[in-house]
Amino acid sequence: MAKEFPIEQIREEFPALQRIEKDYFVGYFDGPGGTQVAKSVISAMATYMKNGVSNLGGTYPTALETGFVVEEAREHAAILLGADKENIAFGSNMTSLAFRVSRAVSEKWAQSRGNIVITEMDHHANVDPWITAARTKNLAIHTIKVNSDSKTLDLSTLEKLITKETKLVAIGLASNAIGTINDYKPVIERAKEVGALVAADAVHAVPHFAVDFKSLGADFLFCSAYKFFGPHVGIVAIRDEIFRELDVFKLQPAPKEPPQKLETGTLNFEGLVGVTEAIRFMASMGDGNLLREQLESAYENLLVYENHLAERLRQGLLEIDHVTLFQAGSDVEKTPTVAFQVKGMEANLVCHHLAGGHALHLEYGDFYAKTLVEKLRAQKGLVRAGIAPYNTTEEINRLIQAVAGLDIG
Repeated sequence: MAKEFPIEQIREEFPALQRIEKDYFVGYFDGPGGTQVAKSVISAMATYMKNGVSNLGGTYPTALETGFVVEEAREHAAILLGADKENIAFGSNMTSLAFRVSRAVSEKWAQSRGNIVITEMDHHANVDPWITAARTKNLAIHTIKVNSDSKTLDLSTLEKLITKETKLVAIGLASNAIGTINDYKPVIERAKEVGALVAADAVHAVPHFAVDFKSLGADFLFCSAYKFFGPHVGIVAIRDEIFRELDVFKLQPAPKEPPQKLETGTLNFEGLVGVTEAIRFMASMGDGNLLREQLESAYENLLVYENHLAERLRQGLLEIDHVTLFQAGSDVEKTPTVAFQVKGMEANLVCHHLAGGHALHLEYGDFYAKTLVEKLRAQKGLVRAGIAPYNTTEEINRLIQAVAGLDIG
């Protein structure tokens, strides 16, 4: 099945894959931090800027074209996330949007009454904005712990953590650091039972599996286009009635209705062109008549191909004596994100040697999942290999051989 994936055709769509270092084509394994950008995205953004740019509000052609750009991006993002276009707002990145939303949401929280719930698994973009908001209201902060052995969330105390006093629960759909796909459904269900809001971080999820905002049950769903072959644009889907009631900081003349009321200042219009094209590129990897059908089909194809490569990498690393993998068990669903340490070598030095000698680009550190990395007792940081649909079996083999050959003294 994996051999049927049109890898050569996919690779032709990424100009960055022609980069050569140390006589190798570069192997990009830094997708969880930001994927390479598809050729169609680059071309569309350049074309928009070449043809004459304009802000919104004018009656002349370029202004009308920019208005179309915004609406088209909103429609495509809504289809990608299983939302309505009125749910979709854009920002510079997920972190900025989360801070903006958290401040607005917390305006309605009473002082010193209640709690919020976060997890130890999450990227801090879905932790610190809510902690900051809670502290301004002197609310308690409850935490869903990580089981350091299973590399999963411990949901055994959900009823004690999420109570009728809970204002909001923040949970990531998948770990950007170790790839664990969280068992998020019971968390969301419990939050809804007690009337709490839910903020879901889908930044690491959307590049790898289909998300449906309406059926998910979350009130806020965040993602970032630069994690799925597009430009640096943050996206949030917000439930209708919540969006209408959000008390956001805004300029007096700015729109008062969603979704525009959350979008301060001038949007990144060329970036929104890129959002639309990135979603179309993802859909091109699937089949179907409607865009959502194509996207769901693409995700099915990605699941097979990316997981095939990830399993090959995990098995190869497991056979190396000086490597320790940080991953959940085979019974836990994971994204194709593989975290490890090399005994006797700092994570930054591992990445330095892999890049310098083998043209393999991997990231190291805590990846802003600082609490998780601390709980896993990986204080010196992890090395992370994130697999994308443009990666190849040759690159996987090169990575395994390069790690096996590291001189650990």
